[in-house]
Amino acid sequence: KPYNCELCNTKFNRKDNLKTHIESVHEGKKTFKCDFCNYSYFNKSQLKTHVESVHGERKQFNCDICEYNCSYKSNLKRHIKSIHGGIKPFQCDICNYSCSQNSDLRKHIDSVHEERKPFQCDICNDRFSRKPRLKKHIESVHEGKKPFKCAICDYKCTEKWILMKHIESVHEGRKPFQCDICDYRFSQKIDLKKHTESVHEGKKPFQCEVCKYMCSEKG
Repeated sequence: KPYNCELCNTKFNRKDNLKTHIESVHEGKKTFKCDFCNYSYFNKSQLKTHVESVHGERKQFNCDICEYNCSYKSNLKRHIKSIHGGIKPFQCDICNYSCSQNSDLRKHIDSVHEERKPFQCDICNDRFSRKPRLKKHIESVHEGKKPFKCAICDYKCTEKWILMKHIESVHEGRKPFQCDICDYRFSQKIDLKKHTESVHEGKKPFQCEVCKYMCSEKG
């Protein structure tokens, strides 16, 4: 594959495929806009799938654990494995990050470890690897847009999956993952793993550049 993307090292057989990749993935160019919401897509087929599944209510596959539903069985299977089962087979060789898709792992390595973040916020100078992430950052952090609201309490968030996690853990009390050491419970397997590493194993991989302060999470 002679054509190589300079931003993420993905290789292509044809130059036009490389151009399409750069425009859609890294530049976030999505010319096909949905008439019902703010979503936009790079090609017409993606827009058609979105309209049918989201606005046409063609979501015949429902999760038995939470309110998630989708139009493809493969997406439901991936959702259950990664969100509820904590199965994330793609592991980063540099840190403890793991995910359910190889594409997400590649994005993680590009942005976190190789620091490929060409898109910069004009307000706070934070940098991002993809243009859509920069846009979401501006809307949520600087404009305070949190469109997903909890119907039970005043909690608001920027994405639907975060709201679903909130409802499961806070209001429904679904915390199936229990710590063997202190009996603390979690709604996500990844949260249990973080708890064990930071609390019981004392792992604090993030250190302050100014002082000796160390913590378990970068945020």
